[in-house]
Amino acid sequence: MPLVFVPTPLGNLRDVTLRALDALREAELIVAEDTRVARKLLRGLGIEGREIWSYREQNADRIVPQILERARASFVAVTSDAGMPGISDPGSELIAAAREAGLEIDVLPGPSAATGVALLSGFSLSRFAFEGFPPRTRAARRARFAQALGANATTIWYESPHRVAAALSDLAAVAPDARVFFVREYTKLHEQRLTGTPEQIVRELPQPVRGEVAFAVAPYRAAPAAPSFEATEAAIDLMLAQEQRPRDIAKRLAAAGAGDRRALYLRATARKAHQKGPIKEPS
Repeated sequence: MPLVFVPTPLGNLRDVTLRALDALREAELIVAEDTRVARKLLRGLGIEGREIWSYREQNADRIVPQILERARASFVAVTSDAGMPGISDPGSELIAAAREAGLEIDVLPGPSAATGVALLSGFSLSRFAFEGFPPRTRAARRARFAQALGANATTIWYESPHRVAAALSDLAAVAPDARVFFVREYTKLHEQRLTGTPEQIVRELPQPVRGEVAFAVAPYRAAPAAPSFEATEAAIDLMLAQEQRPRDIAKRLAAAGAGDRRALYLRATARKAHQKGPIKEPS
């Protein structure tokens, strides 16, 4: 018998697919993260009287063998509280275990907040990455953001409503001018969408933040590091050799991120005077 992964609506029950309805009606056992959420969903879909087991990270080691044993003789449907099971929950480990046990597996297509937010953002999706939940501590979050943004691709993140302001503040510390598209309660009645820098979004968040949260960060390249003192001196000497004026040199180097324009002008003037050398008295 099959072990079928069934995506569930993110918030709007009308997003359920016909194949998902068929699977939930035919399943002899439904495996869910939270049995209370699953029963509420099934009631909303007009499906009653199903046996439901809880499967989550905390009980995965114990329950996985039982699920596999049941799937050998029964039609078992695996669901998530919302969206695609196996995305940011232990479902992928269940698939790996079922495949190793030689069981038939199927995954139905359906709602996913990650892809919905990615498309809504309007950011380039020629390359994008789903990063899941950032770490919980400040240092680890900042390191993770820096690493992910280094790939220069759109990144998609989930976060707890209780930690999202801190996470966005840490993103601002790494990439203050990053472009962020933020969605709260995607597909639900009180859906909220925000666009801006991380700090702009933090300022617009409701207090307290409630509901499911996801955000996309546009491809990002950090500003290049300022050239070294020696490299700037060499650039000044080269432009002086090309008979450029100190004020023009300062303007070009400041635009390239080499420093303050007035300070660069003084350095170029000093380098020009040094190259001319001391003035000799006529003999």
